[in-house]
Amino acid sequence: MTKQIWLNLPVKNVAKAKDFFWKIGFSFNEQHDTPSSTCMVVGEGHFVVMLFEESVFTGFSQNGITDTNSGSEVLISIDAQNREEVDELAKKVQDAGGTVFAPPAESQGLMYGCGFADLDGHRWNVLYMDFNKLPK
Repeated sequence: MTKQIWLNLPVKNVAKAKDFFWKIGFSFNEQHDTPSSTCMVVGEGHFVVMLFEESVFTGFSQNGITDTNSGSEVLISIDAQNREEVDELAKKVQDAGGTVFAPPAESQGLMYGCGFADLDGHRWNVLYMDFNKLPK
């Protein structure tokens, strides 16, 4: 059956979105780039996030785009190797023009993370999970 899954996100400006994600540490498979899209690769499993200009995205989805100023359709979660990596990513997001809507903090006794919005308002959650703190 299915061998891969990838995420498609609408963006106002592909070049600006690519620059933002590049600055915060993501990589790209530029073989798949077009003037209206870019292929971002996330993590060791090479999860693909395609960033499409809004007009292209709506053509694929046959639906409107969520107003990220008033609601969220999805929260994209990524892992961090340690607390320092969470802190570092939060700083990079701010420096690159994104918004940290939930500053780095502990959660539920075993997680440390933050939440940020990219240039197009898509919400991301970065978590470090300390499995040594899991209740036994």
